[in-house]
This record gives sequence, C-alpha cells and structure tokens, in this order.
Amino acid sequence: MDWTAYVDNYCERIAPGLWGEPLNTVSNLAFLVAAVLIWRKARTAADPRLARTLAVLLGLIFLASTAFHALAVRWAAAADSGFILVFVLYYAVLFPRLFFGVRRRLAWLAAPAFIAFTALVTAVFASIGFGSSYLAPLLGLFAFALLLAFARDRTLRPYWRNFALAGGVFTVSLSLRTADHSVCGSFPPGTHFLWHLLNACVLYLVSHTALRRAEQARPASPAADRA
Repeated sequence: MDWTAYVDNYCERIAPGLWGEPLNTVSNLAFLVAAVLIWRKARTAADPRLARTLAVLLGLIFLASTAFHALAVRWAAAADSGFILVFVLYYAVLFPRLFFGVRRRLAWLAAPAFIAFTALVTAVFASIGFGSSYLAPLLGLFAFALLLAFARDRTLRPYWRNFALAGGVFTVSLSLRTADHSVCGSFPPGTHFLWHLLNACVLYLVSHTALRRAEQARPASPAADRA
C-alpha cells in the first residue's frame, strides 16, 4: 500500500496541494481549543491525570485531522481515523469505571465489545445503503444517556442530559458530514468543516462531563468530614 497516495474525499478539495482544503483545515482549530480548555481544568480537577489524558487525546485528533486535510495523503487519513478511534475506545472504557464503579480489569472489556458493536452496526446500516463507522458512537451516546437516566443512583441521573445533548449535536454533525458531496454544486466548500466544529463541541462536552463526574465521585477529605 502506498501510504503517500493522494486522497480526495471532500467537496472542498479539487486538487492536490497543501492548501487545498482551507476551511476543512482551519476548522480543526476547534479541537485545539477544546484540548486547551480541558487541559486548563487539570489545575483544579479532582483527577488531573484524567483531564490531561483527555486533553492530549483531543490534541492528537487536532494534529491528525489537520495533517489529513492539509496534506490529503493516505497515512494522514489513517492517523485521523485512528486517533478518533483511540478517544472513543478510551471513553468507552472510562464510562463504566467513572459512572458505575466497574473494576478496571472488567471495564477494559468495553473496548473490544465496542469494536464488535461498531462492526455489527456498520454492516447492518451498510446493507441499507448507509454504512458509517460513526453510527456506533452516535448510538453509544444515546445509550449512555439512557443508562444514566434510569440509574439506581440518583446522583447519576442529571448527567443523562449531557450525553443526550452530545448525541443530538453529533446527529447534526454526522448529517452534515454525510451531506458534504451533495451540496458541492450549490456550496463548493462543502459542509465537512461544520463536522469539525460540532464534533469539537461534542468531545469537549463529554470530556467536561467526565471531569464533573470525577469531582462528584471524589471521596470527601478528612478535613471536610470534620467540618
């Protein structure tokens, strides 16, 4: 396989070149903004390591997606998809640990389970003409919302709104990504840059929600117990 081969997947790109997708490239700054905001939360977060890990993963998505849309080559496309997958799998493992106290050795099973779920969902929807690996994360967000909405622990229930909102925004985002080639005739830049902007909002929201939950789940300090 030629990893330096040219890739033309988006409405905005009409020829090879470093600046062939200006909107798609610059809009990736939204991921950088999300990464910086989450990194800054490490100063006061209950779990600074979690904040930094999420920020680094967001930063890697920024770098890979920027490289892909600037260079339009196969290795950058693989890096773009790869780092998004890393974030999704990390969060799939984090969710049961953080919200339901599942042990680490069991929580890691969420990663292969999610990969299998993605393969199944992609195959099913591909059979009706809509194959996308992003449908599984979309369904996952709404599944998280349902799990929290009906959780026995009432302190978890308010978080369902965050994941429902993230799912709603991601629904719009995925629709815009799908519509990119359909609008080329009337809007040459396409809609993929909006996918970046909205996805950055989704990733920031789920990252911020994880940090809020970590703060809530933090054991009270001895000083607080004595107060």
